[in-house]
Amino acid sequence: MNQVRVRFAPSPTGSTHIGTARTALFNWLFARKEGGVFVLRIEDTDKERNTKEALEELIDGLKWLGLDWDEGPGKEGDFGPHFQSKRNDIYAEYLKILKDKDRVYEKNGAIYFKLEGDRFTEYDDYLKADVEKVKTLPVVIEDIIRGKVTRREDRDFVIQRSNGEPSFHFVNVVDDIAMKITHVIRGEDHLSNTSKHIELFNAFGVEPPKFAHLPMILKNPKEGKGKMSKRDKGALISEYRERNFIPEAVRNFIALLGWSPKDEQEVFTIEELTSRFRLEDVQKGGARFDEQKMSHLNFEYMKAMPIQAYVQIGKRSLVKSGLIEEPVDETYLTAVMKLCKEKIDSFENLPGFASYFFSHQYAISEKAESKVMKKEGAIDRLEELLPRLAALQNWTQTEIDSAFNQLADEKQLKPFTWYPIVRFSVSGTNSGPDFIPMLEALGKKRVLNRLEMAINKYR
Repeated sequence: MNQVRVRFAPSPTGSTHIGTARTALFNWLFARKEGGVFVLRIEDTDKERNTKEALEELIDGLKWLGLDWDEGPGKEGDFGPHFQSKRNDIYAEYLKILKDKDRVYEKNGAIYFKLEGDRFTEYDDYLKADVEKVKTLPVVIEDIIRGKVTRREDRDFVIQRSNGEPSFHFVNVVDDIAMKITHVIRGEDHLSNTSKHIELFNAFGVEPPKFAHLPMILKNPKEGKGKMSKRDKGALISEYRERNFIPEAVRNFIALLGWSPKDEQEVFTIEELTSRFRLEDVQKGGARFDEQKMSHLNFEYMKAMPIQAYVQIGKRSLVKSGLIEEPVDETYLTAVMKLCKEKIDSFENLPGFASYFFSHQYAISEKAESKVMKKEGAIDRLEELLPRLAALQNWTQTEIDSAFNQLADEKQLKPFTWYPIVRFSVSGTNSGPDFIPMLEALGKKRVLNRLEMAINKYR
């Protein structure tokens, strides 16, 4: 049995779409599962639309997702070059093969592939067209995901444009032959091309590879109906990088866009994904983009991160936001990050969530203010508590908790009576990390200063 060889063949014409990344991931997983070869081939024949920036973003995005290639740019091997713009000599050789077989003809400067079948006469007004129509036998596509798909080609098609550039259909098939590709895994939008490609494979006398066409990624219902476009929120890989999402979480999420392991598991290591992935388990219908699931997975990966890694990523996010500057108090930063770790689902939300730990200029929730501070007796509670906290010799969770409990016993109230008032006074909100650990992390000086400010403001 021949070694499995798959290819990911993007066109660097813009920002990398999440669907493009999924095609790369599914090819990569299949190759790794089968002990095969993952080929990166750049389809850069569209000179007007291809850009160096798009190519760099594509390469960086693959590396960010942890998708390495066995053959491709920088790893040419025996089947390079892997940029189609550098393979014109190869295309010329294969075009000559078709010419020798009388399977092409020229019209208006372009070269057309001649389908085999019964030609209609030019006198048939109904079927008269610029390109000859042909009665051909149906092409049967044995698709791993969709089963048997039957299509029929009835028009000859261009394989070399009038400017001398080879067409997408031609270079696609030639490269798959030359690179010995065994499986073509791509989006279902290419299904309409596959019958053309099989006709070309047959003309070259080469058995076509096996095909698997992945379902479309559909918009989040909140964004509308239809296919997810590059303009939709969450559609671009660069967006997740800019928002400091965890690459492993994004990869995990992309894997679940159309594939499932037939059980309830959602969080996978890359080893688990590789061992459990099967093309036969990919759904036929469209895969719905779910922003909440992406956030949930990112939260799970953030919680599982070692605290040292969490702190470093958190620091970058806080520095980028302007909330902190280097050098930072690493001990204090680590204490704060430990509190945030169980609460936020993205590092992009960290500056807003943790602002009061690092600045006195933090946002005040008007809703929380109205709910907490305008209640009768709120300031009295703070004035009762302030000297108890000021008297603490050791600013630890145990001592802080004890101060609340002792005061509560004396007043015959629950300690929770003070919690929302104090939380709002030191943070400007009525939600956040666990209360006592938050006070410990903020430090005695900050807490006392903010309680005094609250008393003066609301008295």
